Amino acid sequence: MRIVIHGQQAFGKAVLDRLLEGTDDIAAVFCPPDAEGRPIDPLKERALQAGLPVHQLSSWKTQEAAGLLAAQDADLCVMAYVTQIVPSRCLDLPAKGSIQYHPSLLPRHRGPSSINWPIIAGETRTGLSIFWPDDGLDTGPILLQKEVDIGPDDTVGSLYFDHLFPMGVDAMIEAVELVRAGNAPRIAQDEADATYEGWCRAGDAKVDWSQSAERVHDLIRGTDPQPGAWTTIGGARLNLYGSRRASATGRPGEVMEITDRGMTVATGLGGVSVARVRPEGSRAKISPQEWADQAGLGPGAVLDDVAQAQPGASSVGAAQVARDKDRSGP
Repeated sequence: MRIVIHGQQAFGKAVLDRLLEGTDDIAAVFCPPDAEGRPIDPLKERALQAGLPVHQLSSWKTQEAAGLLAAQDADLCVMAYVTQIVPSRCLDLPAKGSIQYHPSLLPRHRGPSSINWPIIAGETRTGLSIFWPDDGLDTGPILLQKEVDIGPDDTVGSLYFDHLFPMGVDAMIEAVELVRAGNAPRIAQDEADATYEGWCRAGDAKVDWSQSAERVHDLIRGTDPQPGAWTTIGGARLNLYGSRRASATGRPGEVMEITDRGMTVATGLGGVSVARVRPEGSRAKISPQEWADQAGLGPGAVLDDVAQAQPGASSVGAAQVARDKDRSGP
């Protein structure tokens, strides 16, 4: 087949590497424009090394974009980590259409932060979908899906790089083979099971120490490494990484122990231990002991007092608080 690849970053590069191992004709590579002051995108760099045409579009909603894609005379567009909105008039231009990777089990967790939200919600299973995109947000028919367990201490980073990334590359190649063979499924998504969440941003990652240790732990690992869960101490922000459940009884937010291995903090029910912190104004993650020595703090310090749910916070958090109350009683 004659294939166009649209994507970015390491995932896009990995998919291109695998496709270059085969016999398909890679017509061109599309990726977002270069970001000022940032390194060259890995997909773009690999495409240039392979001598492939590279096109960088700031928008796919123009007639020029449609004309450029049509000129490739492609059989299939493979969308490997795409965050741009691509209208159906472009998606339908390749003779066999376009297929796209999404790191959740659609129709669950549509949206751009679909790895974060299942972890934050305390879910124990997720996966990936290869689907036929349409004009909706992650709403097109499913071609194939793969499931994976979410471990009790999995983070966004471990779940993606250890599972969803390598499985996703394999799944994209499997999907291309199914398209080539002419028997790729198109299974309509069940809208009754659909959920959508927007970007997981810093405003969603503020720790509420009055919640249970389970919920705090899920928030920290569900935002690790990005956007990074955070709390405050003395008015300064402190980001938290490497969460584990811990035994602790104290005022919510109270620091119970600090060592090189971690900082144990009491929650509304139980405690958590974090292995690394990043103080405000710093790019480096350091041990809690190093931070405490610098800040002149020790056990007994209270982080953020009792945080309250903020306006606009995710409904996922509110639902989990209700479930915690049901589990632990009045």
